Amino acid sequence: MHAIGHALSIAGSMTWEITWALILGFTLSAIVQAVVRRETVVRLLGDDRPRTLALSAGLGAASSSCSYAAVALARSLFRKGADFTAAMAFEIASTNLVIELGVILALLMGWQFTAAEFVGGPIMIVVLAVLFRVLLRERLLRRAREQAERGVAGSMEGHAAMDMSVGGEGGFVRRLLSRNGFTSVSHIFVMEWAAILRDLVAGLLIAGAIAAWVPDDFWQSLFLTGHPLAAKLTGPLIGPLVAIASFVCSIGNVPLAVVLWKGGISFGGVIAFIYADLLILPILNIYRKYYGARMTAFLLGTFYASMVVAGYAVELVFGGLGLVPDQADAKIPDEGISWNYTTWLNIAFLLLAAALVVRFLRTGGPAMLRMMGGSPDDGGDRQEGHGHGHEHMHGHEHMHGEHSP
Repeated sequence: MHAIGHALSIAGSMTWEITWALILGFTLSAIVQAVVRRETVVRLLGDDRPRTLALSAGLGAASSSCSYAAVALARSLFRKGADFTAAMAFEIASTNLVIELGVILALLMGWQFTAAEFVGGPIMIVVLAVLFRVLLRERLLRRAREQAERGVAGSMEGHAAMDMSVGGEGGFVRRLLSRNGFTSVSHIFVMEWAAILRDLVAGLLIAGAIAAWVPDDFWQSLFLTGHPLAAKLTGPLIGPLVAIASFVCSIGNVPLAVVLWKGGISFGGVIAFIYADLLILPILNIYRKYYGARMTAFLLGTFYASMVVAGYAVELVFGGLGLVPDQADAKIPDEGISWNYTTWLNIAFLLLAAALVVRFLRTGGPAMLRMMGGSPDDGGDRQEGHGHGHEHMHGHEHMHGEHSP
């Protein structure tokens, strides 16, 4: 019982440390999604030129941070005409370059990890684009498109298909501050939480258990901490493999990254580990349903290679600049709750979250929530209704009435 209590106290301390950051990140993401139309995204991602890939990364960074929803959305964009490379860049950015991930890394591990995440992400996208340009054959891409067009359900299909952006006249701020804008933000906010909650809870519990129960000696031998050069060379190779086996994706893998860093994995290895949330076993199975077995193997190989290269690049750059934190200073948060800035921030942001949840419940939100699984093609129809509903109907509330099951 003591061991279980220790694991739960570590998980609870980590949760308390990052609560306000999660609410802030999801609120900002919901605001962006409320004013950017999905068809605009598709139109902008029509090729794999550097400018398009930069744009897709920017749009992805402003989007969801749930790996399952990001993977489903990438296929949805691909089916609607987006370039495959641009869709994959969007997918990478929407799980690895999002605001909440950066804030949580800074809180739990240090600002250097946040900086490395945002430096390494674009490197990973560039390496992947080059690998696709050199290795991706037209026949494999054609087969992947045929499989994608079958619309086999993966996970979070309904969530990925829904376009809850606010239409109508006026600029960004005016649309956002309207009643429809507030409703749209509340719906996206709650659905983002619903999408990520399972992985976040799993990540916190697994990290708490590993931190409490796995001895440091195990990690030190795995990560070759007695041999600094070997540790730097093997870290980015091992990091993604640990992630693939961990089953934890999205920002749920940051608590586990804290444990690995304290255990002795290299700086570049941590970054490669965090990027590998798009290669965990359940998501590889979804790739198989979406694009077929051959494209899944291709994505596994190219994604892994690009993560490893990004990990090495980050290690070299940050090591050369003397920005890699001292591993001896790494510690697992286990202080619990005390009256400090974290507590005040949590109170303020929990009040904001409560206001958004109340708005969600009062405007037909639960009916929308039940559609989050759905099938991709049903979701596509629903998406069209969403996009135009804002323009042609009086109020978000009426629109949700139309779509309630």
